Amino acid sequence: MRFKLLVLVAFLLIGFAAKAQTQEDQLIKDLIESIAENLPEDYDLSELQDRLTYYRKNPINLNNTNAEELKTLVFLSPLQISNLFQHIKQNGKLIDVLELQSIPEFDVQTIQRLLPFVTLEQSTLFDRITVKNLVNLGNNDLLVRYGRVLEKSKGYNDLPGSRYLGTPDRYLFRYKYNYSNRVSASLVFEKDAGEYFFNGPKQYPFDFLSGHVAFFNTGRFKKVVLGDYTMQFGQALTLWSGFAFGKAPDVASVVKRDVGLKPYTSANEFAFLRGAATTVTVLKNVDFTPFFSFRKLDASLSLDANGENVITSINETGLHRTESEIRNKNSTEQIVYGGVLQYRTNALSLGAIGYHTSFNNAFVTGSGLYRNFNFTGKELTNVGANYSYTFKNMYFFGEIGKSLDAGLAYVNGALVSLSATVSAVVLHRNYQKNYHNFFNQATAEASEAFNEKGFYAGLNINPSRAWSIQIYGDYFKFPWLKFRVDAPSDGYEFLGQVTYTPNKTFRAILRYKSEVKQQNTDLTVPFNYLDDVKRETYRAEVKWALNRFFGFQNRLEIAQYKKGAANAEFGYLFYQDINYSPLSSRFSGNLRVAYFNTASYNSRIYAYEDDVLYNFTFGLYNGKGIRTYANLKYRLAKRLDLWARYALYNYENVETVGSSLDEIKGSQKSEVRLQLRYQF
Repeated sequence: MRFKLLVLVAFLLIGFAAKAQTQEDQLIKDLIESIAENLPEDYDLSELQDRLTYYRKNPINLNNTNAEELKTLVFLSPLQISNLFQHIKQNGKLIDVLELQSIPEFDVQTIQRLLPFVTLEQSTLFDRITVKNLVNLGNNDLLVRYGRVLEKSKGYNDLPGSRYLGTPDRYLFRYKYNYSNRVSASLVFEKDAGEYFFNGPKQYPFDFLSGHVAFFNTGRFKKVVLGDYTMQFGQALTLWSGFAFGKAPDVASVVKRDVGLKPYTSANEFAFLRGAATTVTVLKNVDFTPFFSFRKLDASLSLDANGENVITSINETGLHRTESEIRNKNSTEQIVYGGVLQYRTNALSLGAIGYHTSFNNAFVTGSGLYRNFNFTGKELTNVGANYSYTFKNMYFFGEIGKSLDAGLAYVNGALVSLSATVSAVVLHRNYQKNYHNFFNQATAEASEAFNEKGFYAGLNINPSRAWSIQIYGDYFKFPWLKFRVDAPSDGYEFLGQVTYTPNKTFRAILRYKSEVKQQNTDLTVPFNYLDDVKRETYRAEVKWALNRFFGFQNRLEIAQYKKGAANAEFGYLFYQDINYSPLSSRFSGNLRVAYFNTASYNSRIYAYEDDVLYNFTFGLYNGKGIRTYANLKYRLAKRLDLWARYALYNYENVETVGSSLDEIKGSQKSEVRLQLRYQF
């Protein structure tokens, strides 16, 4: 144990003593990592990385852009975007990108993040849509991926009852086409581990198929999408599908970046609509977005008293490995249709939303008192209105949503520049317990925005070029019962982070996070009462580079978990990352070696892991052992790249790894992944 502690201290001392140079690609990784830790484990971030990678090659012209396009740069706040347009309106077009330093809210860190993705030069790409241009000037991107866990898990044995019917291999095939941001198309096939390959029921030929064709800026029609798409409007309370932010160290992340209608290119099997949608300009500054969607969804069905099939739950995982999962696949139909009306200027945005959702089977509440206010029936109509307004150094935003014949929900907030170095966010929310919505990702403590009241406040402080401080607090109440919470409950969350970045070559972070919620006691008592559940994490991290070839990252994280009067339990994680990225070499890669020790699953620690391009891994560090992985990239030809990944968990003092059908005999779990990408 003494040796392990010495190693930890030595790594941290090395990290704080080093200075070096990072590469621009590190920026994309840092942005994704800061977002990833606040999302579900299975969230597909390929859409975000794809977008940032595209802008690296095709920068946004700041003198010829709009708010919707800039909102796709996730690190820009709505107030910064509004201030940029106000500056251009008053002073004319930007002459130099560094002129951004004179715009309120544009701190040094924001400008450094922005520079790789923007330009002031007009694109020379000829964007007239003709067959010749589509063939000769379009960008094609073909990606093929394979992966599997090397050890055989319990589910692949010939077991009585439930077992995995397919193979342990994972496959992904993705083709994307883009022409001058005027025409796009995609086709995605995916097979998860445990699913049939080609010959299974209900698949054509892979388990999952997604695709789209889209046209942009064709006269009055700003967007036309056929196939799979997402809708992102307002503050995500009434109509939002696909990628969404939650609470993060950057306190402005609670303000949603609504980008409207977007084609869908991800491999996530749930968070999208399927059909046709368009955004058309009907008057100056007024757009209308009608849409229609028809999808078959995975649902657990049961028979009611009349012998009819009813829905007890919707399955969002997209996994079809066992007999029951295959039986539930595409077992219910969903039809969604409606429209969005928007009025937009540089300072003011107003929106009205209305749409109807219907299913061919009715929902039932299921057992459990906490489900009493869940949606029932076959049809639901949602309406909502949203706004945003910039006045001097203040950005006001909000949305109200109503499910007809049911509950109401609203959220309001403000983003304020208090000085040249301090900005603040406040947000108030009230989501009634009977607010029903199938496309709702508003800021909330729970996974869905209903049965919750809360108030959030945060500060971004940049006292100098080298230092930045982020602080937020969030108090929340749940008026009705929840799963494993048999009474109304409340809680709070606090985060404080200090970042020191003296130059482009070195960064150090200290973070403290505390969260308190309430849950049924674990004691055997006549009537359940609620215990406070407190979880705290402490993090120290440094990123640095030795030279133009080698970069390093060191992190130490400690977690504490305490429920009621029971003794607190602890866990810790330490890892060392090494990145090798020479500018002129065909070969690059990275390596992680981590040691973790947690008392139980309650004190587990999650950490984002590097992976092959467009794939994302959230490492779960639970128990005691060593985690290591290596990623390699090799450029086979000018437009042909190969990635390889090997990852290993090596646990101490265990006989099995995992649980249920994923249980593996022994103390190790290893995984390989190969990926080939061809651009033409």
